[in-house]
Amino acid sequence: MGILIAIIVLSLLIFFHELGHFTAARFFGVQVDVFSIGFGKKIYSRTIGKTEWSISAIPLGGYVKMKGQDDSDPSKVYYDEDSYNSKSPWQRIVILLAGPFANFLLAFLLYFTIANIGVPKLLPQVGKVGIDTPAMKAGLLKEDTLLQINGYPVTYWEHIGEHINQTQGDISLLVERNQTFVTLQISPKVIDDQNLFGESIKRRIIGISPLGSQTTAHFGFIEGLSYAWDETKKASWLIVESVQKLITGVVGSDKLGGIITIVDVTSKASSSGILSLLFFTALISVNLGVLNLLPIPALDGGHIMFNLYEMITRKSANEKVMMYITMVGWGLLLSLMMLGLYNDINRLME
Repeated sequence: MGILIAIIVLSLLIFFHELGHFTAARFFGVQVDVFSIGFGKKIYSRTIGKTEWSISAIPLGGYVKMKGQDDSDPSKVYYDEDSYNSKSPWQRIVILLAGPFANFLLAFLLYFTIANIGVPKLLPQVGKVGIDTPAMKAGLLKEDTLLQINGYPVTYWEHIGEHINQTQGDISLLVERNQTFVTLQISPKVIDDQNLFGESIKRRIIGISPLGSQTTAHFGFIEGLSYAWDETKKASWLIVESVQKLITGVVGSDKLGGIITIVDVTSKASSSGILSLLFFTALISVNLGVLNLLPIPALDGGHIMFNLYEMITRKSANEKVMMYITMVGWGLLLSLMMLGLYNDINRLME
């Protein structure tokens, strides 16, 4: 059941991406010949108007084939009024951007849905005070509730680390203990740690762990929009930073995951509940949006580069050069997919 849900989720993400391209293309009067979810042999197809809508056997992507655009042969161009090639570079760029934009919009809507369902949050209650830590020396006790750090309110456990690492020197804590308020002065300890990408960082700690008490944070309409915007931005920068670390070698190529990893994690997320599935679906949607903007000719970002070149130079890129660059782009993309699949198989065999 989990695998089926994963395939449905991936298909929906691909559908929204291609729907973005389709909507923008039709807005500018471009004829769309094919709207396909998946590749390979067609399982189902139906022609509505001038567009063939199809579902294909291999659910690893999808595509919108517009009149005058053929990635397999960039030399096939048409200049009819309803052709992609007849449109100005900025219109083509809008059509290309519409796919990734649809993924970002979908992620935003998913985060907004999560905000309305309610987000589980750890309360700022102390569960354990480490031996010989700044917290123990200052007199912090188990079941104390942190209310303020240097005057800033602490609503959830996540705020504690944020406030501590945004300050320098000693910090002042306002604590609730047995229905009374206690003020404590603490000198945080600086430790060597690692960030999400395994890089060495310095972090300030006071030596406490959470009690484990949770609450559900509910958001109003405006707060929900703000939450969705912030989460979409955070997810986007996380993916951008991950790609940067992968390119620069900070993150090893063995960490690259493929379709098997995506299906496996989506399946596990679905078994953990609707919130986990929504969170992961939003992250994958952002991932699709960001990766499609990479300047690889086989992707939207590569086509955008070609059109920017035309806007700047006021002349089209050489067709032969475009064809060779596109072939290299497809080669690079397929190599990355094969590397991801290889890593997936290795993980399964461990």
